[in-house]
Amino acid sequence: MLSTFRNAWKVESIRKKMLFTLFMLLLYRLGSHIAVPYMNSQVISQLMSGAGGSIFSFLDLMAGGNFRRFTIFAANIYPYVTASIILQLLTIAIPSLESLAKEGETGRKAIAKYTRYLSTAIALVQAIGYTFGLFRQAINATSAIEYVTIILSIVAGTSVLVWIGEQITEHGIGNGISILIFAGIVSRFPIDIAQSVALVKAGKSSPIFLVLFVVIAIAIVVFVVTLTEGERRIPVQYAKRVVGRKMYGGQATHIPIKVLMTGVMPIIFANSLLAIPATIAMFTSESTRNWIQKWLTPAGGPGAEVFIPGAVIYIISTIILIVFFTFFYTTIQFNTVEYSKNLQANGGFISGIRAGKPTSDYLGRTLNRLVMPGAIALSILAVLPTILTLISGLQFNYGGTSIIIVVGVVLEIHRVLEQQLIMRNYRGFLKNK
Repeated sequence: MLSTFRNAWKVESIRKKMLFTLFMLLLYRLGSHIAVPYMNSQVISQLMSGAGGSIFSFLDLMAGGNFRRFTIFAANIYPYVTASIILQLLTIAIPSLESLAKEGETGRKAIAKYTRYLSTAIALVQAIGYTFGLFRQAINATSAIEYVTIILSIVAGTSVLVWIGEQITEHGIGNGISILIFAGIVSRFPIDIAQSVALVKAGKSSPIFLVLFVVIAIAIVVFVVTLTEGERRIPVQYAKRVVGRKMYGGQATHIPIKVLMTGVMPIIFANSLLAIPATIAMFTSESTRNWIQKWLTPAGGPGAEVFIPGAVIYIISTIILIVFFTFFYTTIQFNTVEYSKNLQANGGFISGIRAGKPTSDYLGRTLNRLVMPGAIALSILAVLPTILTLISGLQFNYGGTSIIIVVGVVLEIHRVLEQQLIMRNYRGFLKNK
């Protein structure tokens, strides 16, 4: 992996993309220190450590630390992720959107435009909830224009993040949305490590748990790499055919089906949906907010009360959503019917399997056998450190889900760089010929 990054840096065109990505991330980090106007930071700190602290901590984790400081990126990129989920589900339910998605680049741009509009609407709802809900005690605004300024600052922050993500995807390296989430998680590492070490030094937690977290984190990294890179290769044979005076086909190849071809997207989608109850709590009374915190969020702190009922419901919901989105996203990425038709049209066949529907059914069965264990393993990895965090009391927010996202994004960037290096080598070969 290090050699890939080193070789990519030597290529001018790829180096420009890497520098562009770093510049966009620098803008993101600069924006993370621009506070929303008319907000009292001392009151926000008191609310964070108060009775509703677990809801605030959960939203802060989802916002990459911007929520605690209440910067213009307080809503983070998750309104866009939620909008993407809604649009993808509507694409299956609404025929016009489904036909639009099949129109190639034109359809993709149209759906991307609808996603941006919907993400702005969701960010507006969240901004109103922040202003007139959870943070109404921390607001120093007195006039309508000041309230509007607060709301527009949050919506504009999300819009800027969406723009940065799209620019990284188009002109940089990798998926921009995933990289922004990756940057938010990584920025919290030093703080979380320092807090955990301070808890151990203060005697509030055992050093054994700290060592256990380090061991589990390393094991998760190794397992995620194995899970992401694992694949099943289905052998394919192409029939020989004569076109004019030349003979084509006859070669053998394979169809690579990865155990987890979705990468980190199921976890990102699941996290986005699980943040909805905490967002709804912003519009409710204190009693309703406490009920949501008890039943629908993973309340912090060790003890049996943590697991019953909020954390149990949260953990089960995480597993179900990750499994669902893994199958959902895999179905979108790998259409077995279309793949079977393309294989048949090019004279390809799988040994022992008839062309057409039998091939499609065979690919579907193979895909399900691979995806199901991968989805279950991914969901268990995502919730295991959460359980250990609740038991030990250590605030390791980067356990589990965060590690999986970080490792997945790094592997994705590595894969993109490898592909661009291969394309460059092919171009050089063709020029020499």
